[in-house]
Formats: sequence, structure tokens, C-alpha cells
Amino acid sequence: MGRNLARNIARHGYVTAVHNRTDAKTTALIEEFGHEGDFVPAVTPQEFVDSLTSPRTIIIMVKAGGPTDAVIDELAPLLSEGDILVDGGNAHFADTRRREAALREKGIHFAGVGVSGGEEGALLGPSIMPGGSEHAYAKLGPILADIAVSVDGTPCSTHVGPDGAGHFVKMVHNGIEYADMQLIAEAYDLLRHGLGRSPQELAPVFESWNSGDLESFLIEITARLLKTDDPRQAGRALVDVILDEAEQKGTGRWTVQTALDLGTPVSGIAEAVFARALSGSGVQRRAAQGVLPGPSTEGTDETGFIAAADAEQFVDDVRAALYASKVVAYAQGFDMIRAGSTEYGWGIDPGAMATIWRGGCIIRARFLDRIREAYENQPDLPSLLVDPYFADAVARGQEAWRRVVVHSVQAGIPAPGFSSALAYYDGLRRERSSASVIQGLRDLFGAHTYKRTDTEGSFHVEWSGDGSESAS
Repeated sequence: MGRNLARNIARHGYVTAVHNRTDAKTTALIEEFGHEGDFVPAVTPQEFVDSLTSPRTIIIMVKAGGPTDAVIDELAPLLSEGDILVDGGNAHFADTRRREAALREKGIHFAGVGVSGGEEGALLGPSIMPGGSEHAYAKLGPILADIAVSVDGTPCSTHVGPDGAGHFVKMVHNGIEYADMQLIAEAYDLLRHGLGRSPQELAPVFESWNSGDLESFLIEITARLLKTDDPRQAGRALVDVILDEAEQKGTGRWTVQTALDLGTPVSGIAEAVFARALSGSGVQRRAAQGVLPGPSTEGTDETGFIAAADAEQFVDDVRAALYASKVVAYAQGFDMIRAGSTEYGWGIDPGAMATIWRGGCIIRARFLDRIREAYENQPDLPSLLVDPYFADAVARGQEAWRRVVVHSVQAGIPAPGFSSALAYYDGLRRERSSASVIQGLRDLFGAHTYKRTDTEGSFHVEWSGDGSESAS
């Protein structure tokens, strides 16, 4: 991504100095792509820094964590007051806040910038989420707007907020991406094992979905994946020979951990992270196969699949369940952005985040325009699920959603994303929840007190005494 981002910048007419700790990579970049723009190669960090005009702007694109700190430690002593150092990697936002504070003391502006779109996006136009000082953004912003993809004439880049805001939003973006991919995988699994159709037969279903409300990059490439044959054997689906163990680099896990710290429920993202972890639990999965029984097949025909007469309805039900569950995942993500913005005083505009996610990034989707409109109409919207458009869309699909979750349970097809999204929806809409039992139990065993529905204050029952209630 670093190489492609440098090429993107150079292609837009900026003189671009480049340096890599492995000089051969710098040389290869110039030899292969030097014709694309004005590159200035440098062998050493000092030579690299000296090639830049003050105040300098340097973008770091290396692995998050220790490698990023190592590069910063190498470059910072060579920089001058007023220089701008940018981390375009997938850094943890807490690391970005730490680095920004430390470099600010030295007079260096540090910007944590989320970049989404993969290698291709970095070259052709990513979605960019820059955080950092207003001063840094004044110089950096126009460059980022130039290299970002544009949708309807609007660059998919905007100043997110100070210090770690950009990397925080990128982290949540990736968390939503985890949930979105999990839901798509569940939809495929339900159709594959509910209807008994091959991946190649299901590819047109996803292609048709991509022309409606579900239109998105991930749906588009799912159709492409399903119709791809194994390169080693024609006629065999590639997806059938890919090992079913999903890996992860950590941003989804960071999202869930941070959500726990903020007290924000992101159950869809959490289920997606845990589903990947379960897929990689090979020892446990192998031990359970052939030992743990599945549901009874009593009452089904010899195929075990949904009858042909009901197949079309089932496909439509899965589509509705997928859309409703995706809305929940995005709603949870935007709730988390708001919670983080409040906790750290960032002042993030959620509508602006929906705007810059419409192109370039992995979760780009048609309904991000609807999300942008929802926050434009009501900036203090408490949840996307109560916006009139989304409330109506999810309500119209809820019966299909429930049928799909019931079928997944009865057929023994795990659908944690669909079912947790539905549970979240039901948890929001109910006037009374079961939490009164939990709080009563907490008071009974730990004297943690409770609040009443009919008066203000906190109270405790003398459980081991006379059973009287006292104000706390």
C-alpha cells in the first residue's frame, strides 16, 4: 500500500521523495513506475529528510505497533519544528494519541490517517480518514483530497478530528467490515445448505442483490468469488477448496475491546470476531465432529433441503435478513463512533464519515447515502434504527428475518450474526427488558442497589434481615 500510495501522490503532480529500509524496494519502485511522476529516491533516512523542503510532510506506511514506533524514533531527531509526520497504517488509536502528544512536545505535528481500499484503492483512490491538528490538516488536506476517490464530486476524505480520531474511525470501519463479511458468509451458508445449490448457482443471486438496496463492494466481490473456478481443476468452485479458517489482523478485536471500555454494545462485530476465532479452533472443531449431534431430520424429505416451491421465498427472506442485519451492524458502528467522540472530545461528524465511506473503502455501499441523509436531517440521531427510512426498512423485513433465524436454528446452520442482530433489534424496541432481574440479583448477593420505576434514588433490600427497603 505504501508503494501504491506514493505512486498515487506522484501521479497527481506532487514531487514525491521515497525511502524504504530495503533500498532494493526503492530502486524497484523507480525502475517500474518512475515514469508515472516526479520521484526523488533516498537511500538513508538523513538523505530522505534532506530532500524535503521545510516544513516537511512525511507519510509513514509500515506495520502497526513496534515497527511504526521504530520509524518515528528514527525520523523524529532529523525533523524540525513545524514538520508534519503522518502515520497512514492501521495503528491502534491509543498509540496514535500517545505519539501525537509526544511529538507535539517537540514541535512536530503528528497525524494519524486511516486509509481504506487495500492496495488497489491506495493507487486508484482510497477513502481517507485523517486525524490530527488543524494546522497539519491545512497542509495535508488538499493532498489527501486530490488522491482520494470522489463520489458525486465530493472527495472521500475529510478532517475527522484531533489526535487519534482518524485511526479510531478507521478501526470502527474495519469492525463494521468484519460484521458485514460475517453476515454475507452466513447468507451464503444458509442458501448453500438450505437450498442445496452450488456456489456457481448462487453467484447470480448475489449479482441480483447487488443491483438493489444491498448494492455494495462486498456483495459485488462475493458474486465474483462464488463463480470463480479452482485454478487447479476446472468445474470445481474455488470457495470449496479454500480452508474454512478465517484469519484476522486485529482491528476487529480492537473494536470490540474498545467498545467494552466505552460501554457501547457492538454485538454484531463481536460475533464476527468470535466466529473467526471459532473457525480457527481446529482442535476443538475436529473433536466435536461426529460427537456432537445436530438437529433431528424428522419431517424433512430425503434431500433435507427446502422444497423447490418455497426456494424463491427463502432466497428473498435471506436477502431481507441480510439487509436488516447489515443496518444493525452499521448502526452499532456509528453508535460507537459517537461514544468515542464524546469520550475523547473529538467532535466527529457521523454524517461526514458516511460521506467519505461511499467510495474507495471496503464497506462502500449504496445505503451510506441514506446514512448521510439521516444524520443531516437529525445530527443528534440516537440510533440509525430510529431514522424513519431505516426504521421502516427493517420493520418491513423483520418477519423474513425471524423466519431465517428460526430456520438456521432448526437446520443447525450457525448464523450468529443474523441472530445477534435480531436480538439487538428486539432489545432496543422492548419497553421492559430482563435487566430488572439482573439488577435485583446484584442487590441480593452483593448489595449493589437498584433504582425504581416509580420514584427517584437508589435502594437496597435487607435480604438477610427483615426484607425492608432502604434508600442508599
